Amino acid sequence: MTKRSWNFDSLALIFSFVVIAQLLTYVIPHGEFQRQPYPQDPDRTMVVSGTYARLGAADEVTIAPWHFLLAIPKGMEEAQEIIFLIFLVGGVIAILRKSGAIDAALHGAVARLGKSPWILIAGCLFIFSLGAYTIGMGEEYVPLVPILVTMSLAMRMDAIVALGMVWVPYGIGWACAGTNPFGVIIAQNIAGVPLMSGSGVRFAMMLAFLGIAFHHLYRYAMRVQQDPSSSLVAHVDYTAGFDAPDDIRMNGRRMAVLLVFAAGVIGFVYGAKQYGWYIVELNATFLGIGIVAALISRMSASETSQTFLRGAAEMTAAALIVGVARTIEVVLSDGQIIDSIIHAIAGLLEGLPADIAAIGMLIVQTITNFFIPSGSGQAFVTMPIMSPLATLTGVPQQVAVLAYQFGDGFTNMVVPTSALVMGALALGKVPYTAWVRFVGPLLLKIFALAVVFLLLSIHFGEAIGFY
Repeated sequence: MTKRSWNFDSLALIFSFVVIAQLLTYVIPHGEFQRQPYPQDPDRTMVVSGTYARLGAADEVTIAPWHFLLAIPKGMEEAQEIIFLIFLVGGVIAILRKSGAIDAALHGAVARLGKSPWILIAGCLFIFSLGAYTIGMGEEYVPLVPILVTMSLAMRMDAIVALGMVWVPYGIGWACAGTNPFGVIIAQNIAGVPLMSGSGVRFAMMLAFLGIAFHHLYRYAMRVQQDPSSSLVAHVDYTAGFDAPDDIRMNGRRMAVLLVFAAGVIGFVYGAKQYGWYIVELNATFLGIGIVAALISRMSASETSQTFLRGAAEMTAAALIVGVARTIEVVLSDGQIIDSIIHAIAGLLEGLPADIAAIGMLIVQTITNFFIPSGSGQAFVTMPIMSPLATLTGVPQQVAVLAYQFGDGFTNMVVPTSALVMGALALGKVPYTAWVRFVGPLLLKIFALAVVFLLLSIHFGEAIGFY
């Protein structure tokens, strides 16, 4: 009997979620919270706790049966920054690979680390989690996915390992962030606790979660090295786009291209921290890297253009998946049910003991992240509700913030509504179901430890300075 494959096509899976989202708009009551400007950023709004109200018949909108088709272009419009990032990065990576610099560097690293993959895995886990912990990095990691996949394949591992080295620490870093301005800072401000307080405790928690992640990822990587057929992506063809060229020697020009690439990435990280640079500036940075790399490599204008277009064209599937994934939130918003969902699940926590309420907050935030994958967006919607609930149930405000972080961050590894998740998987040619099979058991272990940390924070947080 032939074994049935459960590796569904990612686009088909996401499209089915869009249809389900529309069906939910016909059965879930329509309602909304009142909103007010966020004091630190009047252009953003946050909900006002206790103001949820069902919409009257005159204000209710019943979306047409074909609305999900209209919503897909709107979803692509709202995800345009990520979509353009994917196209531009695809083109620039193609130029960098054409120069030979990327492959020369990767194979040089493989030659040095080939017998010690644990160094590469441990280093990536720490570095990428630290970027998310400090300044909320995430989008910046997307361009690195094809590079890490190529490196993993050269070390007889697979694309799952490559995604695990970057996307698992991304989720852990967000979940334990101490200074992330897009998540913990907003949540702490709304909850009324000192900004960046408890950063040391959060960092210690992050190290503990990284230990679990390393064990899970390294064990899988060793299994794939010993038996390639055990890979969750053994059925995926990686011969195109990730194969090594014949010439992988390092020379002066290639070293110069690598220095330009490193300077561009470091410059963007500095700009993001000091001047609030975001995706538009990241796009511009990569375009600049590509142009300078082409000049150093002495590519003609036509050769540069054709290489860029070919690389961008290869990213079409990834870009489309990102746009369709963003459509889910569009449909839920247009159907006026996002606030109803948040109000219903948050209402279940009233009157619960502190320990149970804290765990309930984690569950609520985890579910909410499916509907609102944006970290800052989730903070503006849920924290004004969770903060008063924390007071009523005896949960310290710092713990309420931690529950928000855990619920938002850990599921950042896997939520199909996240444009970043689906874009990264598409860049690495990893089917969504294969990724879930890998990261699902890891998330169970991580959430078990998260519950322990929440309970310890309630009873011993003051003793360790977590308040």
